Amino acid sequence: MTTRITASAALSRRHMMLGLGALAAGGLAGVPALAQGSAPSDAAQKIADHFSSVKTMMGEFAQFGPRGEQTGGKFFIERPGKLRFNFEDPSPIRVIADGNNVVVGNLKLKTWDLYPLSKTPLSLLLADRIDLSNQMVRNVKEESDLTTIVLGNKTVFGDSTITMMFDPKTYDLRQWTITDLQNKDTSVMIYNVQNGVRFDDKVFTIPYNEVHKL
Repeated sequence: MTTRITASAALSRRHMMLGLGALAAGGLAGVPALAQGSAPSDAAQKIADHFSSVKTMMGEFAQFGPRGEQTGGKFFIERPGKLRFNFEDPSPIRVIADGNNVVVGNLKLKTWDLYPLSKTPLSLLLADRIDLSNQMVRNVKEESDLTTIVLGNKTVFGDSTITMMFDPKTYDLRQWTITDLQNKDTSVMIYNVQNGVRFDDKVFTIPYNEVHKL
């Protein structure tokens, strides 16, 4: 059974889903645009290629919303296109992407709201390969202790961007931030990460019979 959702609940869940694509306090502030005609370095592309080569990963996350709210839980990713976020109690929220769609579920209200994966910022995070030469790249900033890559595309939420921060030595993803059309950030920090994990197909199964289409 699907329960009708209020506007405030829909907005809250939208930010839940948007956040499952980043952390960088301050969003795009301080990340300079590439000079016209320039290109990211080979080192930056190697980092992007390394991240793309990690086909499965799981771990824990801490999410920080645009109003300072904080939640956490466990995440599971299988490239390309699959993701699951289980928020810890007392939050009833689940976010699942199966390669085609993303749903934001509320287990307490028994609601599942559906979005095409290609129309969300998560499609950038879950792509099979991140190519820094294409038009989705908005900014790249390389520092001795951090490499920041900003990608953007038109989504169901407007022109959204995702800022990903990597360790330039280990190439590991540290955090990511989603910035929406209102310039509000939802950030995710990941830790206790394991790569190369095998998942049961049920982990990324969407309960389509319970979905509320938006």
